[in-house]
Order: sequence, then structure tokens, then C-alpha cells
Amino acid sequence: MKKILFPLLSFILLGAAFAQAQNTVSHSAISFKFKNLGVYATGTIGGLQATVHFNPANMAQATIDASVDVATINTDNSLRDDHLKSDEFLDVARYAKILIKSVAIVHKSGDKYTGQFNLTIKNKTKLVQIPFTYSTKGDLQTFNGSLKINRLDYGIGGSSLTLSDEITISIEAELRD
Repeated sequence: MKKILFPLLSFILLGAAFAQAQNTVSHSAISFKFKNLGVYATGTIGGLQATVHFNPANMAQATIDASVDVATINTDNSLRDDHLKSDEFLDVARYAKILIKSVAIVHKSGDKYTGQFNLTIKNKTKLVQIPFTYSTKGDLQTFNGSLKINRLDYGIGGSSLTLSDEITISIEAELRD
């Protein structure tokens, strides 16, 4: 249960990080995975809202500010979802949103970028690095990225011999002008 809650929150924040300002998020998929008892568990989170200023020709002005709705956590198991929303994990009653805000974004090569972001979960903020790709086709802009976080850094669940501390989060967002 603990493993599921933290990844879900992380995915929400990541998904929020890749939306575009003054554009409409036409599609987003934020997913997460973690190990529990040696087996991977997966889930999704939704409610992506974001303001993105991203122009590859002007990276000095690039910013991403986003949030996801923690209440949308879905692991296809309602008992686990309720446990993840509890105060032991994500505490949805007190912390309804996961937030992410860019600090710096750097072009690496081709369609590859790396961003440094302040990720806030349960009122705890940590600097994370997220490699992502950016592409356009007509008025459609696509952002894809992933990162790994430690759930204990954000006070999600406690020590566990069966639940992995590491959560992998994947984000896909498509925006239209």
C-alpha cells in the first residue's frame, strides 16, 4: 500500500510539469511503479493542471509549473487506493495536490532536455532532475519524461522490509495551441 501511494503522487507532479501555458492539455498519462513483496505494482494519477512557457529557441525563459490531484490515484484496487489516500501515505485530506515547479531547463541534444524541478508532496519540497523529450507536429506539442524518487523523502509511509523506497514515475503530456 505504501509503495503505491508515493509513486502515484510522484506521477501526478511529473505530469503537471510537462503541460504548456496558454495551450490545452489534450492528453496526459502519469503512471508509477514500485516493488512490493518483490513484485511490481503500478498505478496512475490524473487531474493535471499546468502553466508552461516552453520555446526551444529561448530556453532561458522556459518555465513549467504544474499540479496533479492526489484524489485521482488509481491502482485498480479501491482498498489500496483508499489506503494511499490516508494520512499514513498521501494524506489527501490535508494535501490535495502534488506540485512541481521548474528551477532550470537545459537543452541536451536533438529532442532531449533535462529539467531541475522543485517537487512538493505533503508540504515537503525536494529538488529533482527530470530528463524529458519534446517534439511538435503541427499545433501538437508532446512532452515525455520519467524520474525516480524516494518515498521516504516526502514522508510517504514509513520504513518497510517489503515495500521499496524507490518509485519510478513516467509522464506523457500532449498540448495543443
